[in-house]
Amino acid sequence: MKGKTVLITGADGDIGRNTVKGIALKGARIVMACIDAKQAEPVRDEIIAETHNSNIEIMQLDLASQADIRRFVDEFSAKYTTLDVLINNAGVFSLKRFETEDGLERTIGINYFGHYLLTTLLLSVIRKAEKSRIINIASNAYKQAKFDPDNLQTRNNYKTGMEAYSLSKLAIVLFSQELAEQLQGSGITVNAVHPGHVASGMWNMWEHPKWYQRLLITILNLFMISPEKGALTSIYLACSEEVDGITGKYFSKQKAVSVKSKYNTAQIQKKFLELTKQRLPFA
Repeated sequence: MKGKTVLITGADGDIGRNTVKGIALKGARIVMACIDAKQAEPVRDEIIAETHNSNIEIMQLDLASQADIRRFVDEFSAKYTTLDVLINNAGVFSLKRFETEDGLERTIGINYFGHYLLTTLLLSVIRKAEKSRIINIASNAYKQAKFDPDNLQTRNNYKTGMEAYSLSKLAIVLFSQELAEQLQGSGITVNAVHPGHVASGMWNMWEHPKWYQRLLITILNLFMISPEKGALTSIYLACSEEVDGITGKYFSKQKAVSVKSKYNTAQIQKKFLELTKQRLPFA
């Protein structure tokens, strides 16, 4: 990976920092895209100390803001002429429904729409690499998703937060497949990843959880895998020669597995893209 540039969103989170560390050990130049650059500094410094790779930079990015995504892309493109690997790793889960400054339900706004816009705007830089890889972090929560083309914003049916989270992950899977088709023959591969059920800080970000919800988090964490293990498939897809040229797949435990959803059809895949472009007309 020496000489290659890797961009990772949500790079200071539990899975993100372990992904950064694993790729840094292989000598890559890494840009950590984080919502709070100051908060990410100790994480970067720790990774540099552990890997002896000082070629790690932090750039501020708020995926909940389309304006900030565009600013980030302008700054990144001015500094880096090519991008070899993009890992869309950042993700949120919320017990309550919130909206972004652009009027999107926050979970799908960050997990899907934010990464869609970021990826689309970065394609000109990604295309300049000899071979490049786009890796989108999904989840097998996509299996629980219900697709209603008239209600991607989960209005009036937001109960536990899983409605929006699972839909955002289904969107990521379908987007990965669609983009892989569009980029076929370009030298750019696009794959989605289920990192596993990871005991990550994302679940502790719930707003004011009730006592039984805190207990549920504690119990669930006992059965979840570590963030180190959760990062392995992303590292594998970013670095391994074994997956050279493989595109449009959904990976779990470093193996391509089938997507099992009644919504995984070419028609719905195209419909999701159409709805996305309606919401992001200038992407």
